[in-house]
Amino acid sequence: MKPMTAEWVAKAEGDFATMEREGRVTENPNYEAVCCHAQQCAERYLKARLYEADVPFGKIHDLSALLDQAIAVEADWEGFREDLAYISDLAVASNYPGGSADAESAARAQHCCRRFRDAARDALRVQQQTR
Repeated sequence: MKPMTAEWVAKAEGDFATMEREGRVTENPNYEAVCCHAQQCAERYLKARLYEADVPFGKIHDLSALLDQAIAVEADWEGFREDLAYISDLAVASNYPGGSADAESAARAQHCCRRFRDAARDALRVQQQTR
């Protein structure tokens, strides 16, 4: 793995850990943070895969747009389009006044993120760790 790819993976794992930790909070949970870190984790894994494959990408945060680029090297990832769109839309919506996330939407974002993370780690040949 290229050193820069490893940095993307490390950043993604930091977001994953924060998402998981905040998802376990029972007193005053921050569901928006769960959604934000789910989005960031997925974004960074998409960018890690693109970087590893020498596919250039800009400073964008739209998971669907990044997925469009990643499909060239990971065609099976098309199956994550709905999950990634959900995570992306929820993270943006809950980031602004008038929008929010609840326990159910945060749990779904976590589930979507976990599924995509597993596929990304497999594609990048990152050893699986227990959660």
